[in-house]
Amino acid sequence: MIERDSSRTLLRLARGFPIVAITGPRQSGKTTLARMTFPKKPYLSLEDPDMLMIAEDDPRGLLSRFPDGVVLDEAQRAPKLFSYLQTLVDKDMLPGKFMLTGSQQFGLLSGISQSLAGRVGLVHLLPFSISELKAAKRLPDNLSDLLFCGQYPPLYDRELAAADWFAGYMTTYIERDLRQLINVRDLSAFQRFVKMCAARTGQLLNMSSLAADCGITHNTASSWISALEASYIIFLLRPHYRNFNKRLVKTPKLYFCDTGFAAWLLGIRAPEQLSFHAQRGALFETLVVTEFLKACFNQGLQSNLYFWRDSKGLEIDLVLEEGDLLKTVEIKSGQTFVPEFLTNLIKWRELSGRGDLPALLVYGGEQELVKGTIKVLPWRKLPAKDY
Repeated sequence: MIERDSSRTLLRLARGFPIVAITGPRQSGKTTLARMTFPKKPYLSLEDPDMLMIAEDDPRGLLSRFPDGVVLDEAQRAPKLFSYLQTLVDKDMLPGKFMLTGSQQFGLLSGISQSLAGRVGLVHLLPFSISELKAAKRLPDNLSDLLFCGQYPPLYDRELAAADWFAGYMTTYIERDLRQLINVRDLSAFQRFVKMCAARTGQLLNMSSLAADCGITHNTASSWISALEASYIIFLLRPHYRNFNKRLVKTPKLYFCDTGFAAWLLGIRAPEQLSFHAQRGALFETLVVTEFLKACFNQGLQSNLYFWRDSKGLEIDLVLEEGDLLKTVEIKSGQTFVPEFLTNLIKWRELSGRGDLPALLVYGGEQELVKGTIKVLPWRKLPAKDY
């Protein structure tokens, strides 16, 4: 088993909250993490139809069987449980008593916000991070291999071809999660929509253009984007609001949560195809951005990530907001460092009037460098923990 960085966060939260919850995409390792972190707790899966029926018909009776707490997998499938959990933990605020997992933001988080606000410590779990794979000695040696395979746990736990697994993942996602989130009458149109989104990973989200290319309405595209975001297939990176006397772009950027799934949707069927593929840069940017996102989530934090772009096209790929401090990250997929990689970081410092602000360049090479006051980091050293 590959140890997850968020296990320490779960143990910390379990010392202060009566309920700890893990949410994230299907097959990101939520169940494994919960059972490894709390091995002595009984485990119930609400994917089991018989157990789900009991949870819906007699939630009080079900919970009374476990006076010392229980792990409830896919808890959002039985929303009645949340009110009864509230009653139980209000009577006995014993830390770390219950553990919930769920694959849908809307289902699990709405239940928490309605009935369990202030009682739950929450961790968002995405697929493996580079640091987790590196610690387990499972990180691919080649960047193209990592971009192609992605970082979903099943592809590292067993002998599976990435193309076979992603095909099954797409089918399962459509048949289960999607039908619970929205009513999609034309599944082929939705599959085309997801592929169009993959072609736009790392780009500004133009909803009108996306809808037109897929032959659907703007409202339908907006609904489907929300469904993809809720099921952790994509996430939207918001523009930073601070204005340095420039007109800023206000549209979010779209990113997939896993490069392997995006590559499969793009029709890439071998790592070698990525060497000169037109989307290599966008997939590399997706990898880097998601690594910073995982670093936030694994610590139990909300995302503090933004991008910055003005009307003249000057863009900073990532802005990390830490109080009044803004840290900037530029992302380049090239394997050889050239000084031009630093151009946007230098211009941004000039605009901000803060030449001392931390700046980092992440690139597709192997050598760690320092150029003036800018740190240059190779991809395999992510995340930059000392940045």
